[in-house]
Order: sequence, then C-alpha cells, then structure tokens
Amino acid sequence: MNERIAVVTGAAGGMGQAIVETLLSSDLICYGLDIDTDGLDAMAKRLGERFIGLRTDLTNISEIVAAFEHIKANHGGLDVLVNNAGTCLMSEFPNIPAHEFELQMALNFTSAFHCCQQAVALMLPRSGVRKIVNISSNGAYNFDVFDPPHYRASKAALDNLTKDLARRYARDRISVNSIAPAMTETPLFKVLSEEVLKKAIAEMPHGRAMQPSEVAQWVNFLVSPSGDISSGNVIILNQGRDVR
Repeated sequence: MNERIAVVTGAAGGMGQAIVETLLSSDLICYGLDIDTDGLDAMAKRLGERFIGLRTDLTNISEIVAAFEHIKANHGGLDVLVNNAGTCLMSEFPNIPAHEFELQMALNFTSAFHCCQQAVALMLPRSGVRKIVNISSNGAYNFDVFDPPHYRASKAALDNLTKDLARRYARDRISVNSIAPAMTETPLFKVLSEEVLKKAIAEMPHGRAMQPSEVAQWVNFLVSPSGDISSGNVIILNQGRDVR
C-alpha cells in the first residue's frame, strides 16, 4: 500500500503541532506549512524524517502553489489536507481597520481556499477516500461569545466552502468536513484579556478549556477509514455548552 501524504497548515502553532503529531502516530507522512521557520525546524528535529516543514506565507498564493508543487515533485500526490492556519484579530466593530479585515480573511479563509484548490488537483488521481478537514470555530455560530465579526465571517465562509466541496467532489470520494471547537488552550489565548479569558472558560460546562490534543483526535478520526462516510459536516466541539 502506498504511504498516505498529509498537509497541515499552521503546523508550528499549538493546534497545528498537536494535529501533526497525531497524524504521524497514524503512520502518515506529514508536511507542515507555516511562516515560522524556527518552529518548523524544531518540529523536524523532534519528530523525525516523516515530518517535512515547508516555510510558507499562506497569505501569498505564489508560495502556496510552490509548496504544493514541491509535494507533487517529491511524493506524487496528496491524500489529506488539514486547513488549520488561522488567528483571531480583536478590533471591535465598527472600528475594524480595512487592513485588519483583509488580513483576517486572508489567514482564516483565503489561504484555505487556495490550499483546497491545490490539494484537490493532487488528490484526484489518488486511490481511496481522500480527506480535507477545515478547522473552523464555535464563534461562527455562538453569538454569546466574545468573537469579533470579521473572525466569525471568516470561519462561516470556511464552513460554506466545506459544504460546497463536499457536494462537488462526493463522487470523486474526496470527503470534506469542518471541526468547530470552542475554547481551546492555544497561544491564541494571549490575544484575550485575563477577564475575558476567565469568563469564557467559566462558561465551558466542564469548567476548563479544551486541549489541542483532544481536537487533534477528532481530526485523526475523520482522516482515518472510520471517517470515510462523513462529508459535508460541521462538527461542533464545545462540551455541550450551546445545546438548545
């Protein structure tokens, strides 16, 4: 059986590292795309030769294309894409500068759109059920939480892309799903004030934030054969906080 090849964007961040480590434990070869060269180098030293870091500015389409061309040249195709890269920029409406809006959309949605374009082209010739997993957010649906509107819009757009591609490529056996976590303990916590963070965690039913490793296991499930029949779904992970 040919080895399965995966790409994880935002690989050097807290969530990205957890996802990479989980996929490596399932015997995938994993490419990590990130602008953080030092972070990628440290991961390569720690994780070994089955992890390949590619320094990529995900706001630059030319660099995205170059990264996927490198993958094609070295491994021939692609089986898994995890669009994990993203951030939450915290200016509040209506005082959101135009450049911040554009950057928010570029990081959270546009980069994923272009990665999907490149990935699908490499997936179509492959056998088996190929997988795209988009890391969305509970903030796209829960309007009681603190998330600013440009962040919500970027994640809602990502989920719409998930559903479109799932329908479009169902008969090609490319499954596309979103995972939408609530409060998860990553470096993004640093963008929040202590007061906002404390309140947000207190509202979680288990009384704690979720861990990147817990979300990564859901990614791994969707990427595994057990997840073959799931496509077009937005899987909300929030400990039951928003059940109505």
